[in-house]
Amino acid sequence: MADLTRDAIVASAITTSVLIEVRDERERQDATWGEQNHPDGTSTTYQTQANAYRANTDAAQKHGTLTFRHILIEEVFEALAEVDPAALRAELVQVSAVAVSWIEKLDRDTSGLMAWHGPAATA
Repeated sequence: MADLTRDAIVASAITTSVLIEVRDERERQDATWGEQNHPDGTSTTYQTQANAYRANTDAAQKHGTLTFRHILIEEVFEALAEVDPAALRAELVQVSAVAVSWIEKLDRDTSGLMAWHGPAATA
């Protein structure tokens, strides 16, 4: 096993905390609406938009103006453009990973430390 630094251990704990919040939210959704089995609603017609958002993200990266909004929207449209179930699943994992990363960043900004401060407020 790799030797974990304190920062890596703290980062892992923060990710785990966020994923617990995501699991809790999924449980609330299931309790409210039951198991959801909607059609995917994806289509290759979204490929043009996915390409445009990818180019926008690349340009923002090049100009030093990249935001989480750029990255998340790009990933969402890449998922929407995917019709193969395995590829769609992989894209949705990427969407989820970006969302988790953004939440972790918000927690770092809010606390001034790399520490989690409890579950998100529920509506």
